[in-house]
Amino acid sequence: MLTFLLGIGVLIIGGALYGRLTEKILRPTDAKTPAVEKFDGVDYVPMKKWKNSLIELLNIAGTGPILGPIQGILFGPVAFVTIPIGCVIGGAFHDYMSGMISVRNGGEQMPSLVKRILGKYVYAVYIFFVCLLLLLLGVVFIYTPGDIFVTQIIGQESSLGNPVIWIIYGVIFAYYIVAALLPIDKIIGRIYPIFGAILLLSAVGVFAGLFVKGYKLDEIWNADAYFFNPYGEHFIPIFFVTVACGIVSGFHSTQATIVSRTIADEREGRTTFYSMMILEGFIAMVWAAAAMGAVNAGLLTNDILHTQPTTAVGVIAKDMLGGVGGLIAITGVILLPVTSGDTALRSLRIILSETFRIDTKKKKKNLLLALVIFTVVAAILIYAKADTNGFNILWRYFSWANETTAVFAFSMICLYMMRNKMPYIMALIPGMFYMYIVAAYILNAHIGFNLPWTASYIIAGVITLAYGAVIIFFGKRSQKQ
Repeated sequence: MLTFLLGIGVLIIGGALYGRLTEKILRPTDAKTPAVEKFDGVDYVPMKKWKNSLIELLNIAGTGPILGPIQGILFGPVAFVTIPIGCVIGGAFHDYMSGMISVRNGGEQMPSLVKRILGKYVYAVYIFFVCLLLLLLGVVFIYTPGDIFVTQIIGQESSLGNPVIWIIYGVIFAYYIVAALLPIDKIIGRIYPIFGAILLLSAVGVFAGLFVKGYKLDEIWNADAYFFNPYGEHFIPIFFVTVACGIVSGFHSTQATIVSRTIADEREGRTTFYSMMILEGFIAMVWAAAAMGAVNAGLLTNDILHTQPTTAVGVIAKDMLGGVGGLIAITGVILLPVTSGDTALRSLRIILSETFRIDTKKKKKNLLLALVIFTVVAAILIYAKADTNGFNILWRYFSWANETTAVFAFSMICLYMMRNKMPYIMALIPGMFYMYIVAAYILNAHIGFNLPWTASYIIAGVITLAYGAVIIFFGKRSQKQ
């Protein structure tokens, strides 16, 4: 338990200190924010800080900070160290800088920022990855909450032939369409506070349950190994791709830039962007600890964590919180992906409309664009459900695209900081680290190049060094212009 508590301390204290340092470096001003300067009643709408913070939290907190840590804890208590450190200097920094750079550039979305700062050639590559990521995320976050609802609340099998699962998918699908089209303050701004209360209640409930139930947690100094899980998977890169949203997620940059259009004061940025990622790190830590404790108590097995993390959610919630409390916790887990999927597809709509210069103020064009997006989502969803291995393939590509997108965001942040004479090393180090992670993963993965680990590590190292050199070269050159 001590390793876990120390990790929580690092997350809270480290987040407070590093967040304040990051804010000091950026220096918020009294300049009008895009929400005020470009108010349009649809996407540019000033909202209160507490509401923006809840929206940001629910936007970024999908199933990643729950299912990811449940699987990631198979590597042992080292997770209680890497999650808080990575969240403080990587994920929260990434989210804050992405959001605030957008604020400083008229509320531009990530593709526009990448094009402005990294150039049109990098932009052409980025636009492919980010659209793929958002599309796959929309599918994943229909599939996951639908399956959890059917298996954990209704108690039925989530099979292709069960009509109930398609009804649930349809309800979520319909909500996504409405949320993607209506003004942000009409749906998202009104229901998110309710969803946020359920989310926080479930997280706090599971955290308290760790102590009430007396779950035994392993200490890092007593662990037998750190670099492999029981299935022989390598800590680097598998752990960081698996946990993803609890540490660093490229998806978050696309959500921070949406919220950049609704904050009324630059000084709200640290709470809205940085602190909400720290809170997501807390959620990740809590579920990682709960999964470890449940295995040690004999309630779950490593096999269930590895292959059926959604089942683990139900077992943990009901054991810790009882019938009613467990139901609330499971409901919170269902709402997490729903409240990320809606804004993911909203973000995709905005990105495509800006890329292809579609005037979404005209309702017919806005509706047509949304229908195209949702038709593709529906097709992928049907494939993923029909193929026995479809969802596994979908999830792997989604996870890798997620971290790859984060590398682009760190690159953009790094060059922005260099041009504005800020300590760019804060962005360069996590950017290089995640370049190594995504390179090593795709080089070794069966869905990638399927190379041996030794070769994958060596080649990934060369790619990472080249990446760092290119960033510094172009950053220095841009400073002279």
